[in-house]
Amino acid sequence: MSSDFPSIGNLLKKPSDDTVVAPVGGDKDSTAKFTQKMKKIELKEKEEITAQNAGQLGLQYIDLSAFPVSAESLRTIPQEDAESRGVVCFYSTPEEVRVGILEPSEELGQYIFDLGERHHAPATIYLISENSFEHVLKLYDNLPIVKEITKDISITDEDLAKFGDDINNLQKLQEKFVDVSVTDILILIIAAALKINSSDVHVEAEESGIAVRYRIDGILHDVAKLPKEQWKRFVSRIKLLAALKINVTDKPQDGRVTLRLGSGTLDVRVSTLPTIHGESVVMRILHSGSKGVTYDELGLRGEAYEKLKKEVERPNGMIITTGPTGSGKTTTLYGILRTLNKPGVKIITLEDPIEIKMDGINQSQVDMSHDYTFAKGLRSILRQDPDICMVGEIRDLESAEIAIQAALTGHLMLSTIHTNSASGAIPRFLSMGVKPFLLAPALNAVIGQRLVRRICPNCVVEDETGPETLRQATELLEKLPPAEKAKIDMANLHFYKGAGCEQCSGLGYKGRIGIYEIFIMTKEVEQIILSNQVSEYTIQEIAVKNGMVTMAQDGVLKALDKITSLYEVFRVSQ
Repeated sequence: MSSDFPSIGNLLKKPSDDTVVAPVGGDKDSTAKFTQKMKKIELKEKEEITAQNAGQLGLQYIDLSAFPVSAESLRTIPQEDAESRGVVCFYSTPEEVRVGILEPSEELGQYIFDLGERHHAPATIYLISENSFEHVLKLYDNLPIVKEITKDISITDEDLAKFGDDINNLQKLQEKFVDVSVTDILILIIAAALKINSSDVHVEAEESGIAVRYRIDGILHDVAKLPKEQWKRFVSRIKLLAALKINVTDKPQDGRVTLRLGSGTLDVRVSTLPTIHGESVVMRILHSGSKGVTYDELGLRGEAYEKLKKEVERPNGMIITTGPTGSGKTTTLYGILRTLNKPGVKIITLEDPIEIKMDGINQSQVDMSHDYTFAKGLRSILRQDPDICMVGEIRDLESAEIAIQAALTGHLMLSTIHTNSASGAIPRFLSMGVKPFLLAPALNAVIGQRLVRRICPNCVVEDETGPETLRQATELLEKLPPAEKAKIDMANLHFYKGAGCEQCSGLGYKGRIGIYEIFIMTKEVEQIILSNQVSEYTIQEIAVKNGMVTMAQDGVLKALDKITSLYEVFRVSQ
């Protein structure tokens, strides 16, 4: 903000010097009354002068000597700032902040502008007299001492127990919302999401009410309908906690809330979006303090497990994970990083956002608002002398070239790229403009992956597989590499599903696991890259010929092992 406040020193006028003589021979009482009357006249004259000066400066004027200032308004400006800057807040609401000043200046104007930005409300400036200022300052002495103000949501173990009886059953969750306050509704929504292990909570305004939906293991489930009249209060509560602008409803906003649980803290990323019936609110639960999966728990198996482990242990080169949004790419990279995170190794990550915090690793978050992009961040972290780098996503030629140069100069580089399969990564790099003679020697391995839901182990039953589904599964198994195919009794195939129980909220699934395809850079693939005749089909054909198990094949093998269902495998892979 740039505000040019003129100095008003030359505008201030002194009170009249007219001499007023007290009554001669008057008693003490009459003299005191006379003195008191003269003080009132003097104060009134000073208020009039302040009002005149306000008019000349284009500011509003107010006399605060009898104005009721609330404790909340007073706390808006710390006492030290009020005394040193000559400014007080005498009125504050979510829509407006009003402040009184003794004398305007550019520095004070910037302070007031920043004050309004922090409170997400416009700040209106009033000129006040010394008397008004001193009156408000005295109110600080009577301000009750309060604990540190926090916008965090505190969910205790008692809160979880209070709402926990029927939380396991999604069908009964609707009953819990009856006769619950707005504050308790928010606690109930989050407590249930934590209990059921939901990754995202969707609260959406509809024509007839408010829909609450949970994303559980990648699938959205309707869990409750709330009355329409609760919508504004609920959204205001969420916005207040996430430090969003309450009065802005026609623009998307993003913020964060910290949950204070008995076992620690949990971050929730809040996003609002204007829709035809009101704002849509999505809360993503970031399990930053969770242990997370290790390399051995990712779901890799057989030769793919051994090949990738060998590539991970190399001191340099690139390992790329591919797949659409929500396919578990970042989780795979975190699993690899946990294996590599050892004493004597410096690991730096560049993420958007940091979803899981890990000890022993330097994690940096990109910030587009301050022009801190993946490309600029990658240049900076390479000057930090890392051994291993992890970049959340390669989006453009600049970041791709920097990552490749890092891989060629002694760094192990981990990253992700958006393609549908592992074999699509190389054509994607080349379409960005990456030079083939640099890409070929830099690339170690490419991982293609999807996430499938695990069958709930408490209610697993054999699935009556239809003839068409069985035919597709058999065709995939027939094309397996000989070593993998030899382990299967092709004449006796059995597949499974979850019947649904209390443990899985009747869904039949609980948790997720990855299905993978991994191809390692070979001389044949390198020659294809250098020939400039690259196609996704050609890369796939060479990889399969060299023994790659495809994602669909890996999924069918996991279905045979009672880990997932054929329905899940074909849902995500075809």
